Amino acid sequence: MPVHVIRGRKNGPRLLVCAALHGDEINGVEIIRRLVTHPALAKMRGDLVAIPIVNVYGFIHQIRYLPDRRDLNRSFPGSETGSMAARLAALFLNEVVSKCTHGIDLHTAAIHRDNLPQVRACLNDPATCQMANAFPVSVLLDAALRPGTIREAAGKLGIPWIVYEAGEALRFDEVSIRAGVRGIVQVMREIGMLSKRKINKPYVPQVASRSYWVRAPRSGIYRSILPMGAHVSRGDLLGLINDPYGGADEKIHAPSSGIIIGRTNLPLVYEGDALCHIAQFRHASDVASVVEAFQSEFEVVFDDSTMDDFDAPIM
Repeated sequence: MPVHVIRGRKNGPRLLVCAALHGDEINGVEIIRRLVTHPALAKMRGDLVAIPIVNVYGFIHQIRYLPDRRDLNRSFPGSETGSMAARLAALFLNEVVSKCTHGIDLHTAAIHRDNLPQVRACLNDPATCQMANAFPVSVLLDAALRPGTIREAAGKLGIPWIVYEAGEALRFDEVSIRAGVRGIVQVMREIGMLSKRKINKPYVPQVASRSYWVRAPRSGIYRSILPMGAHVSRGDLLGLINDPYGGADEKIHAPSSGIIIGRTNLPLVYEGDALCHIAQFRHASDVASVVEAFQSEFEVVFDDSTMDDFDAPIM
């Protein structure tokens, strides 16, 4: 497992940035590739530990899991005498995670799904909340710790930890990658690893305290009506499921208002499949404009003045 360790000129925090705990989630691999060559690191305080591919097995085979078919990010804190996943989790936690002061874990949606760029964290912890708010995304999901995850394991060690979720498995998404690089650099500025800059933020990240998946009531061909980031009100039409051999359409409606932060990209669905991930906010209509501002910021064409926090885009 190749590990980049970049040491600053002065003492400071030790930030771990890792990707591909799920081997098919590759946006983070590109984010870290750009991050380790960032010119700002020349003036860094503390240490940056960057691991582009944690689950090397899954990455090589383009799958989410390890060879034993276990999910590494459900295997923490692991065991030195357990399964392959348990052993790798224990090794990674004890030899890498425990030696760092802060952590950022990079993820995407699962295969055939897409995620709006978002940060998931326990926002009741002040240090974690500070990191999350520094990350330039439109949506912050105040997410409880899930058993077996690296986020839970780090939390038990007292390490502030956030998860950046953006894009689709096995696909590079340029907006997600650009936002990821910018976000990590901004977190480094916020925790004192880099000098702070006065930045005029075009939007303030909006906090969602709850989210839910709308699931297919029947099998068939699903046609999504609304785009990612769309604001929906209760009863709005999300999409249609029809029989490929003919028959009446099944209309899928939003059970409550919110913002679409994830969805399936696969038309073929079975009864019970997740179709649309909706985050709930106090004022969902206000969040829609924040999402639009986010998309506008990271879809811009770059010139020399904007390259400080970005590498060249993937063509």
